[in-house]
Amino acid sequence: MDGGMRIVGRVLVVGLASAVVAFAQDGVRRERLTLADTTPPGQVVSFAPRAPSGRFVGGGRQVQISLAGGGAPTVVDVATLQPVEGAPVDGPAGEAEPRGPGRGRGRGAGGAPGPRLELRGGDVVLTGAGEPRPLTSGGGCREAHLAPGGAHASFVRGNDLWIAPTAAGVSEAWRVTDTGGEQTLHGVLDWVYQEEVYGRGNFQGHWWSPTGAHVAFLSLDESRVKPFTVVDHAPRPRIDDERAVVAEVTRYPKAGDPNPVATLSIADVAGRRVVPADLSRYGDAELLLVRVAWTPSGSHVVLQVQDRIQTWLDVDLIDAATGELRQLFRETSTNWVNVLAQPRFLRDGGFLWFSERSGYQNLYRYDADGALVTAVTAVPFNVLDVVRIDEDRGFVWLTGRGSSPIDSHLFRASLAGGELAQLTQGPGVHRATFGDDGSHFLDSVSAIGMLPELRLCDADGAVLATWAGELPAAAATYGLREQELVQIRARDGYPLDATLIRPDEPSAPFPIFVDTYSGPDAPSVRNQWSHSAWHQFLAQEGIGVLQVNVRSASGRGQLATGTCYRQFGVQELLDLEDAVAWACAERGGDPTRVAISGWSYGGFMAAYALTHSRAFALGFAGAGVHDWQLYDTIYTERYMSTPQLNPDGYRRSSVIEAAKDLHGHLVILHGTIDDNVHLQNTIRLLAALQAAGQDDFELMLYPGSRHGVRSAEQRGHMRRLMWRACERQLLGR
Repeated sequence: MDGGMRIVGRVLVVGLASAVVAFAQDGVRRERLTLADTTPPGQVVSFAPRAPSGRFVGGGRQVQISLAGGGAPTVVDVATLQPVEGAPVDGPAGEAEPRGPGRGRGRGAGGAPGPRLELRGGDVVLTGAGEPRPLTSGGGCREAHLAPGGAHASFVRGNDLWIAPTAAGVSEAWRVTDTGGEQTLHGVLDWVYQEEVYGRGNFQGHWWSPTGAHVAFLSLDESRVKPFTVVDHAPRPRIDDERAVVAEVTRYPKAGDPNPVATLSIADVAGRRVVPADLSRYGDAELLLVRVAWTPSGSHVVLQVQDRIQTWLDVDLIDAATGELRQLFRETSTNWVNVLAQPRFLRDGGFLWFSERSGYQNLYRYDADGALVTAVTAVPFNVLDVVRIDEDRGFVWLTGRGSSPIDSHLFRASLAGGELAQLTQGPGVHRATFGDDGSHFLDSVSAIGMLPELRLCDADGAVLATWAGELPAAAATYGLREQELVQIRARDGYPLDATLIRPDEPSAPFPIFVDTYSGPDAPSVRNQWSHSAWHQFLAQEGIGVLQVNVRSASGRGQLATGTCYRQFGVQELLDLEDAVAWACAERGGDPTRVAISGWSYGGFMAAYALTHSRAFALGFAGAGVHDWQLYDTIYTERYMSTPQLNPDGYRRSSVIEAAKDLHGHLVILHGTIDDNVHLQNTIRLLAALQAAGQDDFELMLYPGSRHGVRSAEQRGHMRRLMWRACERQLLGR
């Protein structure tokens, strides 16, 4: 391994025999699932197990357990493993604590109980400290956030940033900016920044310093971003109520078109002055400002900056008093640089930083000046997250993939680098939570074929106690069919993790249904308990269900993910073809009756497969990007560069360009007011199919649905439509 490091840890494998599910393949007559059992508006059959949950209480000296079978929680002493008689029950076991501000709502520091903000009728209201008290009037407010300490509240009105004191009878609110409007946003994000940079649904564009003395905020100039209109043709269900359409116009930059221009400023609350960050070192380069945070002292903003097509990422410090910029370091890549976690600061001013520079995500330690101190980890798999830091002892606890990319484990590493110890035992997806003193942790784990367990472990990972989950009643009622976990060798030898649900004792080659997403670093297969009523129904009706992690969605690090660079669909389709060929050759599938289904990126892959391969007889393409020139800049250009710089790649990745090559029956599905993957994709694909003289396709639109079919009635309709197509194309009924 890199850096001379080696993995150490227990080689014990937990005995799982008691927890491994005995799947129903014994010929006993059981009830049959119906199509109505798989989707609303009916009652969907659930194969979710009853899982135990727990939390540390009593300062970490006790653990409160809620058993899978229900009943009152039990409190157990971690030293003696004996129940604690009369111990108070501290809320439901496993209940999540508040985790800071949500959309449109502020909280006290760290989400702790105390004063908080709410939006009521578009006004900011202070609650949790006596009677609710409005801080604004007249409405129109959003993105309200409370400063640490609670002395001020920030909010956005009219796309301008405002700061208001929370104490009664003090000075009026400060309007920090006064140029906000349709084309200029201050302190709030636009569509593409929230969707592709800061997280879907997160429009927060301003951030308080830890001391509450400053607010860092983004400003977005949208003037060059082209508007896009989404039309709702049925805004009211009754024609008598509304006979006009409703047009929704959003500034949405498509690949190759102008982006919003982002700048950063710092508002000094006491001095009521605004300091712009000095980004002049970047000249006229088109920038993305992808993360904003603060140093623990609040003296500097930590700004992450990328070029437009995201081939590098800078970590910069911005002086809150002067706006002066100092670059700490730059991440580069031969393809793209992902936006990763914020720096985790240490007491000496240094920090921990995740990077994929080795081809895998590892953790690195830097000093306060931005100089690399050491690689904390240097392993050939992805290290995922920091769980706990103990600077006094010099350790950090991390989650990571380990020897299998579909597993997740807890590891311990030295802050000085060196050995990496795996603490969780056995296969599966492990999720660990620590007690206050770090002497014990709870490990919640499940795997394919293994019911969830909750384990109490000591600091070195020894399992002290185990609480088991219970099989859902539906498993016995309907004869739950096993997910076979396999590793398939692609044509070049690359290992593809996959699952297959085979029909019960098929007497002849059986059709196969491939359910996929296949987008970059978005695996379909994880080693955890997960069973779908829809998949079980298909298998019960004689159709095998195959899911596979193509290499760019394998969880095997940036080395593997980068294989989709500048050529969406090309390598993914080869891997899917190889998985199908294996299922037919090794497990009895029928190569003439293969379906592929997906939504969003998966919808693109389904349509791409039917226009670029002859391995598929049926495809369900839901809300697919049928030409990547029609999707947004930040997502698309990260992986594909721009259409101007990569015209051949866009052409190779286009379903529309290949419409003349349609092979098999294509079912196209889309919501009519999808504001993410626009209906324009489907309309242009229809035009291309018609122009090419293609007839073997059908279309179903879902009025009023956005990027997903939301109403229970529409979801039920879509499931029935898909099943009818499966019956015709796969079963010959």
